[in-house]
Amino acid sequence: MQRYWPTLFLLAAIWGASYLFIKVALDDIEPAPMMAFRALVAGLILFVYLAVTRGTGNAHSELREHWRPLFVLGAINAAIPFWLVAWGETNIDSSVAGIAQSTVPIFTFLLAMRFLPHETVGPIRVLGVALGFLGVVVLAGLHPRGGWLAAVGTLAVVLSSLSYAFGGIYGQLRVKTVSGPVLATGSMLAGGLILLPFAVIQFPTAAPSAEGFASLLGLTIVGGAFAQLILFRMLRLFGSRRLSLVTFLIPGFAVVYGATILDEPLTAAALGGLALILTGVALASGEAALKARAQEEPA
Repeated sequence: MQRYWPTLFLLAAIWGASYLFIKVALDDIEPAPMMAFRALVAGLILFVYLAVTRGTGNAHSELREHWRPLFVLGAINAAIPFWLVAWGETNIDSSVAGIAQSTVPIFTFLLAMRFLPHETVGPIRVLGVALGFLGVVVLAGLHPRGGWLAAVGTLAVVLSSLSYAFGGIYGQLRVKTVSGPVLATGSMLAGGLILLPFAVIQFPTAAPSAEGFASLLGLTIVGGAFAQLILFRMLRLFGSRRLSLVTFLIPGFAVVYGATILDEPLTAAALGGLALILTGVALASGEAALKARAQEEPA
């Protein structure tokens, strides 16, 4: 377990910064080309890593062999949620996006009831799901800052959480037969190819600013390639439920980054929504019991 917590905090810090990178880059780049660039370049970086560690021929062979699950994962764990988060942030603060994304474990639990039937369901977990969705309502608000577009933007990020939950469970099932680096590489490349036609339509007419391009590189290299390697390693070692604990930590990083770097306000709705969502996550996913068991395990 000594490797688990430092790696979890590292991943949370990286993903928490991704909302900041997206918000800054959106000043110069539309969501589709931004995320197509992120996925394709991250995929190419990962392919180089794969070629160096396994040989170019083996890398090509494994990607061709598993192209179907890689395409599915590229859609549900890259193309769709990437675009939804970026579009959502055109109407909401980066910190709100980070909070809205914390609903991933709730969706993971609901999907696990169907696809991982060993999961148990009880009244406490049902209450957790209800509290989590109540938190989404509070976060979006009847009259949120930014009007109805802000509510729609928040819900777009929540919808991306559903897609990520599908991706987490599907990735956990596939990582048993396909290595993590192959899944990371193939899913990024597939996600980028899916977004490419939309990126061409919205291709920037002017070069982005230095700040925007630097944010795009941070999103791509750190939040894309590096984070994907960590993600699939954690999926293989600890499973999607333990990985989902990262969602408790991401909002805190996103809020701190947004408040200190972008001067984003921290509203009562954001705080109330965060409290309800995280309480719901803890109850619905059973993470309190999970953490207690984890502390009892030998290091």
